[in-house]
Amino acid sequence: MGIHNLAKLIGDYAANAIKENEMKNYFGRKIAIDASMCMYQFLIAVRQEGGNNLTNEDGETTSHLMGMFYRTIRLMENGIKPVYVFDGKPPELKGHELSKRQERRADAQEGLEKATEAGDAENVEKFTRRLVKVTKEHGEECQKLLTLMGVPWVVAPCEAEAQCCALVKSGKVYAVGTEDMDALTLGTDVLLRHLTFSEARKMPIKEFHLKKVLEGLEITQEQFIDLCILMGCDYCDTIRGIGPKRAYDLIKEHKSIDKIVEKIDKDKYPIPENWMFKEARELFLNPDITDPEKNRSKMD
Repeated sequence: MGIHNLAKLIGDYAANAIKENEMKNYFGRKIAIDASMCMYQFLIAVRQEGGNNLTNEDGETTSHLMGMFYRTIRLMENGIKPVYVFDGKPPELKGHELSKRQERRADAQEGLEKATEAGDAENVEKFTRRLVKVTKEHGEECQKLLTLMGVPWVVAPCEAEAQCCALVKSGKVYAVGTEDMDALTLGTDVLLRHLTFSEARKMPIKEFHLKKVLEGLEITQEQFIDLCILMGCDYCDTIRGIGPKRAYDLIKEHKSIDKIVEKIDKDKYPIPENWMFKEARELFLNPDITDPEKNRSKMD
């Protein structure tokens, strides 16, 4: 999950909230990492000659295990102490987004069948990647691997990123390592992007500081959450015609979505029917998490 164009908005209006760093500069830091996102990346990127996933002698996929092993080794070689967090049950409010993803998978399956029939290798590869899905078994296998490596991991009751952010806010870890900007919406003090990129990409790590984001945008965390909902999240629809800059201007002027809905020209900007922005706001403010104190033994 992410917030549409949030990184660009922060770059435009709160550039001092972002700094670039090298991995070695996080030596000794504990960092919470969304394991599900990692597994998805590995299943797409770690492939053998011919484009297929890596497998063992029984034909079972091992791309996620190979990727998890070598990425974790790389982090540890740089002195980072990773804490992997696995997704639990998705919130009911995310059902609409999951349905859309299922539709996209169905379209990809149809595209794959046509490309296969036509012998179009390039599109076969493209649609195959779009059909990648992280399963419960993938997670359990990675958990076993991490246990054997002596690396801590926890399973969130709901969204992994919310649990990652809770670990940061409780002081158990320094930052959340993820590409999804909604970690800031969920309240992490520090967000690290590109931390889990492959070494070959040679991308500097981008470090976002929530306090400086809010100072630069001159809004509160509650207003920031409403801004992110307006910009687009996984929990509800957006108001058609309102882009990132317009959303920011509206929040600055009216302070909340509630006031915006009262004042906005509804002919020009039609409000979605049964718009569940209040429920989305509540999920960001009070996500379903496990008390980080219960994970103390795994963090130490």
